[in-house]
Parts: sequence; structure tokens; C-alpha cells
Amino acid sequence: MKILFIIFLSFISVFSTESEKVRLNWEEGRKLSWNDFRGKPFVGDYIASTNSGISFKFSYKYVKGKVLLDYTINSVFYPELSWHKPNLVNDQVLNHEQAHFDISELYARKLCRKLEHARFTRNVEKELELLYKETERQRREMQSTFDRETKHAIDKQAEKKWEAYIRQQLKKYERWK
Repeated sequence: MKILFIIFLSFISVFSTESEKVRLNWEEGRKLSWNDFRGKPFVGDYIASTNSGISFKFSYKYVKGKVLLDYTINSVFYPELSWHKPNLVNDQVLNHEQAHFDISELYARKLCRKLEHARFTRNVEKELELLYKETERQRREMQSTFDRETKHAIDKQAEKKWEAYIRQQLKKYERWK
């Protein structure tokens, strides 16, 4: 018997059905443009926001007492939930928002690596949920640390350091893209 599950995980936890349909998968060499940010800007101090996360589909079956897992993991960007204030943004802010999307891609790769090395019991669904939750906690923590240390794209030196670190980490986990 084959069991199929689909879990959509993202930077915020509540989406409208329509917004879930519109998403971009992370692609090597494709950078975000301001045209990708189609959401309505929020009132407040921030001038842009990237809504990204991890799309995780899996199925499994038992063969001779062993779990055979099949899965697809993608980093996704939600254009309708991402926004910017056109008169206040610049290329530096766009690079910052791209880095947020790249962090989601990094953690999608890290989840792939975890799944490759995992050994499952008869509690596959619970074990997958725990692996995801830990990865998601780490992803959110890195997103917050990135914003804090770069002062939301204001600290140019910190921004360059982070962008180099993210590129290095994506390369390190390239096998799992």
C-alpha cells in the first residue's frame, strides 16, 4: 500500500487558497525581480517582504519490513504574499530579499540531506514531521538572524558577509538540490 502526503510549508503559516496556487520554485541562475513581488505592501517601517518556504511532497511504502520513501522538496516563493514599496527600494534591498529566498533553498537542501540519511520505523509520518519541524525551526532562526545582523539590508558590510556565507552553504549542499 502506498501512502501519499503533501505538506506546504512556508515563512508564514496561513495562506488563502488562491495565494497557494501562485508560487515560483527556486531555480539556479534565476534571480527575483521587483516584478515578482505582487502583494500589497503592509503599513509600517519595512519596505519589502519576501514570503518563501519549503514545498514537501512524499510517499512511502513498506517492502520486506523496510520503509521506501519517495519525496520531492522545493524552495518556493509566493509572489502574491511578497511585496515592496516601489519608491523606497533599490538593488541592495532586492539582493537582501533574494538572500531570504536563498536561505529557504538552503534549508530545502538540508531537509533533503536529512531524509537521505534517515532511518524510519513504523512511525514514518511522525518521524518526517519531526525532521521537518526541526529544519523549519532552523530556517526561521537563520532568517531572523540574517535580518538582525544586516539590520534589514542597511548594514552593507554584514550583507556582503551573509551573501557570501549563503552562497558557500548552497555550494556545500549542492548535492541535495
